[in-house]
Amino acid sequence: MVLIRESKATAHEKPQCIMHTLGFEYNAYAAIAEIAFLEMPFKRFVFQSTLSFMTCKTRSGFHAFFITSLLLLSFPGQSADKPSIRLGALAFGTVNWELAALKNEGLLNTAEFTLHIVPMATPQAGKIALQSNAVDVIVSDWIWTSRMRGTGTGFTFYPYSATSGAIVVAADSPVNTLQDLADKRIGIAGGELDKNWLLLQALARDKNIDLSGVNKIYGAPPLLNQQLKQQRIDAVINYWHFAARLEGEGYRTIMKGTDIIRSLGIPQTVPTLGYVFRQSWGESQSEAINAFLQLTRNAKDLLCTNDAAWQKVVPLSQANTPEVQQKLRERYCQGRVQQWGIAQQQAAQTIYHHLHALSAGKLTGTSDTITPGTFWQLH
Repeated sequence: MVLIRESKATAHEKPQCIMHTLGFEYNAYAAIAEIAFLEMPFKRFVFQSTLSFMTCKTRSGFHAFFITSLLLLSFPGQSADKPSIRLGALAFGTVNWELAALKNEGLLNTAEFTLHIVPMATPQAGKIALQSNAVDVIVSDWIWTSRMRGTGTGFTFYPYSATSGAIVVAADSPVNTLQDLADKRIGIAGGELDKNWLLLQALARDKNIDLSGVNKIYGAPPLLNQQLKQQRIDAVINYWHFAARLEGEGYRTIMKGTDIIRSLGIPQTVPTLGYVFRQSWGESQSEAINAFLQLTRNAKDLLCTNDAAWQKVVPLSQANTPEVQQKLRERYCQGRVQQWGIAQQQAAQTIYHHLHALSAGKLTGTSDTITPGTFWQLH
């Protein structure tokens, strides 16, 4: 449903629009991403709507108000009598590969829950949706989960992926080691609080390497990839799928996030992303959420071992060449969570200490330890 109050802007005025969704503001073009999502294979789903609104301001100061809909997608054939899980997922996030596999491979046919997918335009929109109870589950990281749990939200985390970002350079770049990054122009996708950038600084400090002369450029992941291709930066620290795209195009990874952690003396592989939900909700719907978590792991395994299953989700990757498709699959499958126990959670605590100290609490919040209960125990 779209309700529009028409603007009185002149023909020469171009409105500037801001979308407001659950208290979070993002550029109106982000909403287009949600609409474009309908062109994906998920268009077979049943649609319901929840409201958000957009304000548009012209140069004359007139505001127009638009009420738009965030689309809630339900897998067909699921009974309304079953427990419901509302999953907030980025419209173009890689979690959609698994969600598509759940449908394509019939993994939900006998599931004892109903899964609703709520497309989100940005990670922040998903976080606010979870906080306002507009969704039950989102994908986020355990650092944010711990910080929010410390404020009384009761959020808890179960790992989804151990794939980490990477430092990528051109194939013929003279940059080969951490030492070579000194005084270079480095693009950093996650901003000044990017976890890989903070951990890289910790490693440099341990090795007595001075990175104070680095020229840091912050920007959106795809824009930083373009900056590297145009030789406007010497290296980029980017999220794993953007790094994998560069690798598929012939660029070279000099260090992955997991390499940085190993070099800091942490041998365990610690998942970076996971499903986040309220512990109280999880306890009340324990059979449903635990079954969902297991099914998504099964879907990921299928995508990594079954070529036919993978080919069905390739269009979602938006990879234009076989080389990029192969690199995306390789990195995606390297991120399967093989172990998640006491050793990995203790390693997470060590990583947390580094991030807390280097960010002066800006990333983690005031607590110098992970908030107890942050990690959900799968029964």
